[in-house]
Amino acid sequence: MAIVITVAQQKGGTGKTTLAANLAAALAKDRRVALLDIDPQRSLTRWHELRSARPTPAAALTFSDVAGWRLTAELDRLGRSHDVVLVDSPPQVDTDAKLAIRGATLVLVPVQPSAPDVWAAEGTLKLARDEKRPAAIVLNRVPPASRLRDTIAADLARRELPVLAAGIGNRTGFASAFAEGLGVSEAAPRSTAAAELRALLHELLGMTS
Repeated sequence: MAIVITVAQQKGGTGKTTLAANLAAALAKDRRVALLDIDPQRSLTRWHELRSARPTPAAALTFSDVAGWRLTAELDRLGRSHDVVLVDSPPQVDTDAKLAIRGATLVLVPVQPSAPDVWAAEGTLKLARDEKRPAAIVLNRVPPASRLRDTIAADLARRELPVLAAGIGNRTGFASAFAEGLGVSEAAPRSTAAAELRALLHELLGMTS
């Protein structure tokens, strides 16, 4: 069965979809990867449409947007034929989010260095605990040399919340690649953004292997 990584955060605007797309694109280089978009905004769907229409083909990804009562069966179906399934979940705690977390090998919770993001993450982490699923926070869209990052990191440590060592900076390369239907590891493989993504991916695979 596949590794299922559900990217979840009940607060919008944390970079959840961009993170899911970039992880999928990086993994697709040498693995069978499926993407499941159950976020009503459907931004990941648009990204995949751009990717599929590129004149120069990118690494293949299986895509699905099956949600609702069929979601559990769809996760099982994708898991049987892929190495990794990445789920972009809704930015609120609803039935689909609960099912996506219940079916996850790991729940990845992106948090920008801001107090509202931390507060929202607590609800997502609680849901993961309720469903008995392992979860971890990734600091995302972190400004360079930000004192706020250190403050938030200290707050997360004080709360004993699970935080990954690897983090993602607030870099334009992610947005630029996303607008082309690519991941930053494809569009700018030698960039700092790509290096950060590889470090995150290495840590995630170590947790799920």
